Amino acid sequence: MENGQLLYLRLRHRVQVRPSQHVYFEDIAQYIVAPHYEEKLKRLRIHTVSPEDRHLIVIDVVKVIKRLQEVIPHLEVEVLGPSQTIIEIVYPQKSPQFLLVLFVWILLFTGSGLAIMNFHEDVSMLAVHQRIYKMMTGIEEPHPLWLQIPYSFGIGIGMILFFNHVFKKRLNEEPSPLEVEMFNYQQSLDHYVVMHENKEVEKKLNDNT
Repeated sequence: MENGQLLYLRLRHRVQVRPSQHVYFEDIAQYIVAPHYEEKLKRLRIHTVSPEDRHLIVIDVVKVIKRLQEVIPHLEVEVLGPSQTIIEIVYPQKSPQFLLVLFVWILLFTGSGLAIMNFHEDVSMLAVHQRIYKMMTGIEEPHPLWLQIPYSFGIGIGMILFFNHVFKKRLNEEPSPLEVEMFNYQQSLDHYVVMHENKEVEKKLNDNT
């Protein structure tokens, strides 16, 4: 083997492309190779997005290696990291309809408000506030507002701190529990896609049956 025909390959986990876009080797991979091969491989076409691809495409490392060896027959590839990359086709988004957004906002606002009120009713929060007020002042008060008002503000502030966002502004660099759960969900979804949408794996399974 000639010197410099070793390529270290690491596929990207997820790549976003547009409809009908050509997917090149440099788009889906990080790699180290001899300089005289770099320009040759950088614009190597791996896939062309077609309407049949729908929303997600899984590119297997075996397909990538075969394509590389078509250009450089004696290329030795050392794979590092994941063996598949997920290509997400991003279609142009329609502008949101004002009435639909308003309806969803009202629905979520009403639903969350009812959920909070039902929770407080279940745990008898009013009775707890009345008892705390009586313990501190010795006076029975049916509406202990000086406890209820700060408590209401505290709920809002607590939600802001919990989600670590004020509208689009992040309070600090630490991810919120919701972001962690969304990340775990995305990881599980990507794993499912890799296992069920990978045509190379499906072909091998069918050949073995």
